[in-house]
Amino acid sequence: MLGASLNKAFYYLKSRWQSCWNYSLWALLIFPLSPLLGAVTIVVVSLITLLKQYQKISRRPLNRGFALLSLLLVISAGFADDKTAAFLGLFNLLPFFLVFAAHSTLIQTFAQLRQMAWILVIGSMPVVIIGLGQLFLGWSLKFEILWIVLAWTIRPGGNPPGRIASLFLHANTFAAYLAIVFILGLGLWLEQWRLGIRYRRLGIGKNSVFSSQSPVPFLFLTVATITNFIALVFTSSRNGWTIAIFACLAYALYQGWRILVGSVAVIVSSVVLAAFAPSPIAQFFRQYVPAFFWARLNDDMYPDRPVALMRKTQWEFAWSLAQEHPWTGWGLRSFSRLYKAEMQIPLGHPHNFFLMLSAETGFPSTFLFCSLLAWILITGVQLLRKLKYINTEDRLIFFSYLLAFVAWVLFNTVDVTLFDIRLNALSWLILAAICGVIHRYNKEDRFASHSN
Repeated sequence: MLGASLNKAFYYLKSRWQSCWNYSLWALLIFPLSPLLGAVTIVVVSLITLLKQYQKISRRPLNRGFALLSLLLVISAGFADDKTAAFLGLFNLLPFFLVFAAHSTLIQTFAQLRQMAWILVIGSMPVVIIGLGQLFLGWSLKFEILWIVLAWTIRPGGNPPGRIASLFLHANTFAAYLAIVFILGLGLWLEQWRLGIRYRRLGIGKNSVFSSQSPVPFLFLTVATITNFIALVFTSSRNGWTIAIFACLAYALYQGWRILVGSVAVIVSSVVLAAFAPSPIAQFFRQYVPAFFWARLNDDMYPDRPVALMRKTQWEFAWSLAQEHPWTGWGLRSFSRLYKAEMQIPLGHPHNFFLMLSAETGFPSTFLFCSLLAWILITGVQLLRKLKYINTEDRLIFFSYLLAFVAWVLFNTVDVTLFDIRLNALSWLILAAICGVIHRYNKEDRFASHSN
């Protein structure tokens, strides 16, 4: 069954969109190393797809919803105090709506989801190696080719110091990237492991747990997943740690591994108690839990942090801005200027994407945006339930993408990934991949019902 579905998927790719899809995969591979080349390639592929499939794209209700959201964002920019900054801020959103619309037509099969996940895992390895060298070997580099075509800045010891950032501007940004790649990589690893068990039962590859005669895919995914997890730990990102634990628990529940769920719950509870329990209890657990974890969780690692840099302060300020201008907001890219004027401290964003969107564009735009995301998630979960009659590997890869989507939402409730073009593009491509599969299978269901 798996072979037949893969043959069908590859036939679809070769017959219609092989060239465009190959360019998108190439862009994803080089994106971490060269954001400019990756972005240009993604945009070109999107424009070609939009021109070829404009009628199909324009008829989809979800794309019409994003078109309405685009209109609301433009109106919001027109009412902004700093219109120049607000209209420039549209470039962090509107082009990516087009990327989403185009790639949700381009991506339609589970084979493509698998290819995309493999490319992301492979592309993460050079970045992780650079980051580990930066943190433990003191690697330092400032390297440019043709201005920004290939521009690497590696700060020895990480950014902030002691936290791995690699080629990304900040450790938190790198953590968001690693969290997504870790989730997809873990999904691929589980797929290979399950296929290996199946093949072993059938008498193929009796001496190994691999989906083919070669052990390379399974071994590579094992090394890549462990390495990405290690790098994620050394970002010291509480958000990244939480999402990694959440992902492991989600996969364990999906697989029905109750013992693993219990073990993870015990470990997490121990760390939380070491960080936040009353002193006698906390001291007991701190004998076993490294301070690297509990001191980062409760901020003992950074005891002198200014109140203005606390997330609670930033969220309260963003919420007050949203209440003052509830309909159109203050304009995109306005939060940093307003916060600096109030708190006398520079800050790029309020560490919550949805509060930032409310403050800068108003409640109607934010509500519509959240509604569109909710539709994607709910429809994706519904499709996952329908897929119980197809092979388990296809269900698993689709579940991995839904999990990556949820991880992106969770991360953006305590941070903002919008301003890194690699993360921004990656998040919209993941959404496009989910929607592309949803559209295809819903269309097949409608066709089958009409035939009956």
